Amino acid sequence: MTESFKDCVLVAKAELAAAQRLLQREISTYPGPIAGCDEQFNHLLAERQKVSAALNSLNQNVFVPTPRKPGPIPGLKSQ
Repeated sequence: MTESFKDCVLVAKAELAAAQRLLQREISTYPGPIAGCDEQFNHLLAERQKVSAALNSLNQNVFVPTPRKPGPIPGLKSQ
């Protein structure tokens, strides 16, 4: 089976969304009170931030400017 780039991105988004839900569930059921030096809880928060950043990055529209007149770019070789 051949996968396209778009298929891979959709799978990545779905997996990250699932990870985000699991992390949120784990954080919300974490026993309290939580000390400021609770390493496991802080790790969960850091992982949640990384997953959210990855999802935001995949959902963000990126503008790639292109020159109106193609011309040589210094340091770039055509192969």
